[in-house]
Amino acid sequence: MDEVTLPYHLAIPTIISLIGLIAILFYRKNLFAKNKLLWISITVFLIIYLYFVGSATYETVYYQWNLNRYDLDKDGMFGGREITEEQKEAMRKLTNDTGRNFSFITGFVFALIISAGVYVAGKIIAKSQRQ
Repeated sequence: MDEVTLPYHLAIPTIISLIGLIAILFYRKNLFAKNKLLWISITVFLIIYLYFVGSATYETVYYQWNLNRYDLDKDGMFGGREITEEQKEAMRKLTNDTGRNFSFITGFVFALIISAGVYVAGKIIAKSQRQ
């Protein structure tokens, strides 16, 4: 089995979301002064998206590491005494989860729906307070 590799399709969105959150945190006084509700919604989006892709990235790296523990002779192949029920289960967890691999898409959709809901609810609340 290969060494643990970073899944770039998950790691890049994780890093971008983290950088976006740090930038919002750093410039929050200027950003929230102009359009507070928009930046609250963007922050909610980034937090939810970071949770989705970050946890998927973590799980993928963990499952790779866990599977590599069963490669006793470190030749990249499983054979003989290395194949056990635990190794089969570790291999199944790593290879049979398409949801984890598509989490950058489903996380985007879910985070977009939630953040849009936050924005609309904020607009409704702001409108009802003005009346």
